[in-house]
Amino acid sequence: MKVVSTNIGESVTINYHGKIEKTGMYKYAVDQAIFLGKNDVVNDSVMDRKYHGGADKACYWYSEAQYDFWKEKFPDLDWDYGMFGENLSISDLDEGNIKIGDVFRIGNAKVQVTQPRQPCYKLNYRFNCDSMVRQFIDAGFPGVYIRVLEEGEVNKGDELILLERREESLSIREVYYLLYEASKDQLKLEKALADPALAASCKRDLKK
Repeated sequence: MKVVSTNIGESVTINYHGKIEKTGMYKYAVDQAIFLGKNDVVNDSVMDRKYHGGADKACYWYSEAQYDFWKEKFPDLDWDYGMFGENLSISDLDEGNIKIGDVFRIGNAKVQVTQPRQPCYKLNYRFNCDSMVRQFIDAGFPGVYIRVLEEGEVNKGDELILLERREESLSIREVYYLLYEASKDQLKLEKALADPALAASCKRDLKK
């Protein structure tokens, strides 16, 4: 896996069915390195810190390999990296092969995988489609949130080097299915809730 694009967003005001608010979801590719800080990407816009940013969601990755899948569904959109609000577009990212707690070196930062992305209605607005959140959930390609263990710069072309893996942990996709499947695998649910690396907010949602 390597970084295909580094993406930064600015605050954008949206009106979604009469609800007006600001969002930092609109991210666009930049030609320079981005700096991964402990709570967010430096100079990136993070508006709703109840659900975005913070120690467990300091940076969001999405798979470059999934862009073709979505382009076929939304051919009329103006496509560029950052469409899913990701700070890093990553080649060959497979949520089934990335585990909660995996530690990577990326650029000169050291990071740990914390949880899958849980989409909100702003994704509907971004794609001008009221069913996009449902489609995103059903597709099973959530992307990855990470915490930053060591701050540092990340450039386009940087490789992701796996430093540590806890084989007993669930994969990102397994946790994603636990969040959205009506019938839960109780053994996997217990394993997820006991995992110290899983983001606290994700654990709260699993407990619901």
